[in-house]
Amino acid sequence: MHAPRTTTAALASLTCALALSACSGGGSAAKAPQEVKLTTTTPAAGKPLDSVTWNLTTGEPTTLDPARVGDYSPSTVGSNLCEPLVRLKADYSYKPGLATSWHRPDSRTLVLELRKGVTFWNGRPMTSKDVVASLLRQRDPATQAVTPQAFTAVSTIKATGKHQVTVRFKASDQLFVKYLIGGFGQVSEASYLRKAGKAYGTAKGGLMCTGPFELTRWESGESITAVRNDAYWDTSLRPKAKKLTFKFITDQSTLTSALLSGQIDGSYEIPSTTARALRDSKAGHLYYGPSAQTAYLYPTSGASPLADRRIARALSLVLDRDALIRNVYDGAAQKLKTVIPSMVWKNSKAADVYAKAYDRLPAVPAVDLAGARKLVGEAAPKQRTISIAMPAGDQQSLQTLTFLQAGAKKIGLKVDIRQLQPTQMSSLFYDPSVRKGLDATVVVGYVEIPDPVTYAELFTAPGSPLNWINYRNPKVTSLLERAKAAESVEENAKLFGQAQALYSDELPIVPLACPYERVFLNKRLSGAPASFAYINMPWAAHLGGTGEGSS
Repeated sequence: MHAPRTTTAALASLTCALALSACSGGGSAAKAPQEVKLTTTTPAAGKPLDSVTWNLTTGEPTTLDPARVGDYSPSTVGSNLCEPLVRLKADYSYKPGLATSWHRPDSRTLVLELRKGVTFWNGRPMTSKDVVASLLRQRDPATQAVTPQAFTAVSTIKATGKHQVTVRFKASDQLFVKYLIGGFGQVSEASYLRKAGKAYGTAKGGLMCTGPFELTRWESGESITAVRNDAYWDTSLRPKAKKLTFKFITDQSTLTSALLSGQIDGSYEIPSTTARALRDSKAGHLYYGPSAQTAYLYPTSGASPLADRRIARALSLVLDRDALIRNVYDGAAQKLKTVIPSMVWKNSKAADVYAKAYDRLPAVPAVDLAGARKLVGEAAPKQRTISIAMPAGDQQSLQTLTFLQAGAKKIGLKVDIRQLQPTQMSSLFYDPSVRKGLDATVVVGYVEIPDPVTYAELFTAPGSPLNWINYRNPKVTSLLERAKAAESVEENAKLFGQAQALYSDELPIVPLACPYERVFLNKRLSGAPASFAYINMPWAAHLGGTGEGSS
């Protein structure tokens, strides 16, 4: 994970200001947050564009291989290049993509009917062999795929016709189709995959996909360039922009200047400090959209003081979330009872079932120092210093931990903030050795799949690579497994709600906030989705000119 950088002097000044706010309850001296209005899309625009320069605020991707894409930057680029079998919509619902339809002859069989007339960038037709190769390579440990859990119940995946693929399961799995909306379901040409080998998705190995833009150049450390696919099968979504250039500006002041000057046309994941400078700018428009992201604290091992639910609860009780959202997120966030935002399920046919289960969870706690001290006393931790990792230079994480640090001090705990460099922070999630000497980390996670079961399993399933505290509750595991197998969406939601009530009470996770999506578009652009669904959508194909400025 790449993180924005800032100067030491700026951080010191910011830390003092936030510590004062956290201790006194006073507001920030910064510009007051404006009223935030959410929208899933920006106004439609139909004029052609010669080129668009877009920024990746989390830095240069390490790969664009769909099987290995699991972070902001690679997904932002890759979603316009490689297409999935099922397409995500801006409201987090989904529809046919490279698969025109699917059906289940029985509970353990899924038949995918593929779209005919689709070609790869090299002009070769997409067939079922390409789909099977794209899916099965992710089962090979050598691929290092980021979604191995999608294969939990899969028995076989076979081409059963030139444009048909049949998936057979060991047990009913109703979530498999939803996994197909992301990198897991993106299709690459089989022969190109074999030829590129381990280099697939790199600057050297390239890609071969069917999407609306074609990767043409990757200059490491400088930029990634893609051009319009004039033979794109979806005539309603053929890009209006001839060329996309992606830049990797992670420094917030540099990004602000580049957006204000027009050097950069747009960006998702606009940091709060940049948003404050942009929101009244005449250079373009800052949009806020619903999000599937959550910021939270998570213990790095079962030996961490934070692994004790009472310590986690105590830290939750010292955190003034209203002040956090006002000062850190500039008002562009909401409080959450859990780590799964409502956007994930709000457009489900069972949205009311999910909503009722969420409403039954305990309320987000108000600041309660007396209650927090009591919990610390009951826990009586031998270790009173809690080392928390964060990406070096990430101002929002630093500000959040500064708030927490001030509150923790009042209840006899010390928060030691550890800033890790981007490669270390990324490795922390996969390499246990990096987590040694750390007690917790700030996580800004997001739920890619429009079903909360997929995210809940990451923390609760025995053997999951993110179950760092070795959480075990057979009832939770059973409920989630039954939810995955449920043929009724209402039954799926009901079972998930029962599991959520249990693990939310037992897991030592401290939800902080759900930050809204922030996207900035130069005044000459419009049409891009404003919601977090962009992460798995061909968002750039929606871009068009407004007639303002040059094209």
